[in-house]
Amino acid sequence: MTEPTPSAPSTPVAKPRLPFGLEISGEGLALRILLAVLLSILCAAALIAAAGHDPISAFAALIAGAVGTPHQIGVGLNRTTPYLLAGAGVALCFRAGVINIGAEGQIAVGGIGGAAAALAWPAALSPLAIVAALVGGALAGALWSAIATAIYLGRHVHEVLVTLLLNFVALLLVQQVLAGPLGQTGAGFLQSPLLPRESWLPRIPGLDAHPGFIIAAVVAAALSLILWRTPFGFALRVAGSSRKAAAYAGFSLSGITWGVMLLAGALAGLAGAIEVMGVHHRLIEGFSLGFGFKAVTVALLGALEPLAVIPAALFVGLLEAGSLSMQRQIGVPSALVAVIEGLTMLFVLAATVRRT
Repeated sequence: MTEPTPSAPSTPVAKPRLPFGLEISGEGLALRILLAVLLSILCAAALIAAAGHDPISAFAALIAGAVGTPHQIGVGLNRTTPYLLAGAGVALCFRAGVINIGAEGQIAVGGIGGAAAALAWPAALSPLAIVAALVGGALAGALWSAIATAIYLGRHVHEVLVTLLLNFVALLLVQQVLAGPLGQTGAGFLQSPLLPRESWLPRIPGLDAHPGFIIAAVVAAALSLILWRTPFGFALRVAGSSRKAAAYAGFSLSGITWGVMLLAGALAGLAGAIEVMGVHHRLIEGFSLGFGFKAVTVALLGALEPLAVIPAALFVGLLEAGSLSMQRQIGVPSALVAVIEGLTMLFVLAATVRRT
């Protein structure tokens, strides 16, 4: 009698190496994220009611302040742009298993690069001043992320520590350049001279908005195409799922890290240049405070999918744009928006965490 041949042991499937134990795919993920957002809004409504205000009136004022008029819509789109650009880059890094917390500093340095390019650009080539400033901001952001990547790969310092600490260095660098070569003489606070008008981003007709949101949306769509339709996107997805599998397949882990970090840095730097040229029209100390850290929230809210980062950024940007209206009309502090954002991030993480 022939003994049955024992079956070969099944090869265990490698668990994704995404940060925070995130699950980026799965049945009902979009529904779980939507429910997490609704739950955070319900919790905020409970806080408003506990403070003695009407939640329905408060949220009505919030919505009216965000999308009530074309001007307010434009303000919300301007607010959304840096979140979308930086958030899409952060999402790509997280997909590759690289925890990039440095968008804040990359946006700040991008503002320096954009302002410096606009101020130094010759008047004879003024039609190209906007392009030069945008490229200058993107290159500056990429250079700043390159410093973090070199320290991470060369000295084996954890990427969270490197990118986080470089944020503070970048903010100090903005202060130094405004106190020195880019500063406006005689100004009461740290700022650059007004940029040449040729370098200002134009306004969209009918809206008080620059075209930065359109640029950011196109970039997010291009990143989604790269992620799902190119060999580089496949390599970074494999690296994010299993470093050992990526190395066994012959992918260069250092090359993937360099690629996603430089791309994320360039996008964050572009966001800084757009903020300087489209909103302030000059470099101002503290113009980027909070943008980079909110970009992490936006990336997680979008489940690390570049296309899904678009509605996530709109949610955060419009929420912040309408907060002042809620405070003026109802008396609810605008800081409640930060509570909503924090609750949303908490519930989204709980909804997308990978259970073992």
